[in-house]
Amino acid sequence: MPSEIPHQRFEARLSDGKTADAQDVMVELTERGISIRLPGSHDPVIWQYGALSTSEPLTQHAIDALVTYAHQLGATLFVPGPRFARSLATLAPQLTASAERWRSARPWLWATAALIAVTIAISLTDLSPARTMAMMLPDEARQTMGRHMVTAMSQGHRLCETADGRAALDKLTAKLSKAAKTESDFRVVVVDRMLVNAFATPGENIVLTRGLLEKANGVDEIAGVLAHEMGHGIERHPETGFIRAVGLNAAAELFTGGGGTLGSLGVLLLQFSYSREAECEADDHALRILRDAEISAKGLAEFFIRISKKGQLQESDPVNLLSTHPVTLDRLAKALRQGGYKLRPALSAKDWRALKSICGASDKVQVPKSE
Repeated sequence: MPSEIPHQRFEARLSDGKTADAQDVMVELTERGISIRLPGSHDPVIWQYGALSTSEPLTQHAIDALVTYAHQLGATLFVPGPRFARSLATLAPQLTASAERWRSARPWLWATAALIAVTIAISLTDLSPARTMAMMLPDEARQTMGRHMVTAMSQGHRLCETADGRAALDKLTAKLSKAAKTESDFRVVVVDRMLVNAFATPGENIVLTRGLLEKANGVDEIAGVLAHEMGHGIERHPETGFIRAVGLNAAAELFTGGGGTLGSLGVLLLQFSYSREAECEADDHALRILRDAEISAKGLAEFFIRISKKGQLQESDPVNLLSTHPVTLDRLAKALRQGGYKLRPALSAKDWRALKSICGASDKVQVPKSE
């Protein structure tokens, strides 16, 4: 503020905001603020510059000023004439057009700063943009993605559903979901496809195939596979893979509840091959889930070992559990070393037979030797 202010008086109209009437007053720009001298009053009223606001920003071309005061709600002061407006703009710069532009731009500047901060954080922590976006997806968008993917993956194939088989699968899924300790329970469907595979899809959905069920020698093997897929779901690997496949721009639609045709790309999940790091993350979750559910972890390792032997998978089928979930000796050894906790049957012999036959009668049903 200038050290010396020319004390000039201006005619003005003051409204107290309580009545429709306004009164003529004389105002003056002082070091303290706008001095308003009311008729019949000895001492003037001071409106401090820092508490002033205007309905329209003051510019060099302003021909008048309509001013309000934060400490006298409803009151307005109208001062005609460009000289007052230009002088007030100098003494109260927050009323100027440039200040208004700054206030309007501030939210965008904060958003830009936040985006830069997120980008730097991703860079410093070695996170991928796809993984970061996957972790930020709303649950509703994830569930929508998952439903579309399940539909796409089962297109042309029926969903296996018998009353006893569904009850047994729900029982096993509930036991594993409880041990997973996630906010939402996992949901599992069985598709009548002979390829040997299982897939975690977004939104805590898992797809099992008839081929995998028929290759399994016991329920512990299926429990291990489900726990592994739950591990992928917990780490949001399906969402991350989907975003990488369709691109960040298309995936961004999901933040606004979109996704329409994106769901038709769910068949891409059939070709996903997880990295070694992702597989290890899923393994760690699976071993924890099986331990807390009191189910043996050896079934998972034994299943992978057996199907990897020659002749166990159809060579004409490019999409199988080994191609989408590459197995290493370290991973198998880690699962085989697990133990030291109480074990309970994952399902009864009766429930296992029902689950094994969920797609129809089979003469290959086997039950665990322990039962």
